[in-house]
Amino acid sequence: MSLAIFDLDNTLIAGDSDHAWGDFLVEKGHVDAEAFGKANDRFYQEYLNGTLDIRAYQEFVLEPLSKLPMTTLDQWHREFMQERIEPMMLPKAKALIEEHREAGDELLIITATNRFVTQPIAHRLGIDDLIATEPEIHDGRFTGRIVGTPSFQAGKIERLQLWLEGKIHALSDACFYSDSHNDIPLLRAVGRPIAVDPDDSLRREAETKKWQIISLR
Repeated sequence: MSLAIFDLDNTLIAGDSDHAWGDFLVEKGHVDAEAFGKANDRFYQEYLNGTLDIRAYQEFVLEPLSKLPMTTLDQWHREFMQERIEPMMLPKAKALIEEHREAGDELLIITATNRFVTQPIAHRLGIDDLIATEPEIHDGRFTGRIVGTPSFQAGKIERLQLWLEGKIHALSDACFYSDSHNDIPLLRAVGRPIAVDPDDSLRREAETKKWQIISLR
């Protein structure tokens, strides 16, 4: 058994679930369309540029959640899954997951996007283990803050090492699939890095290091 690690956004799905969630809130009128929409786009561009302040971004995306009960948020998320995530599903990604499952590999998604957005997506993909940025919950409601280290850039390595404690796996025996230059630290740390429909920066790194490059589109 080996460990197969997958990034989520733009790797296993054809889009960014975090940004799509923000667009969904705008479209449904749940947030101020102009102010929230502009900030959501600005944060996403910073992510693409590699300059994102992950804590500031998470506070931004979690703030609307702190105003509402979980029952309302869960209903919104069911609509989000149907309207935004289902069209992003990739048959080749599903086949890749099943290939690793049939080989007996342990499957793990690791993502910078928060658990509220990503847990149902991981469930839809049939993967139980998920490392995501963790929203703080108090008295059954989101506080608008996060707890622990965000699983972003080098933070993915930190969170993964904690997850690996007591397990038989080592990073040197793991493979990791990702599309983003933000994941280069973790790609460098695993035994088998695979670039999936990579951005330009990751493609250059992969070509230089002779990493495998694949497409799931």
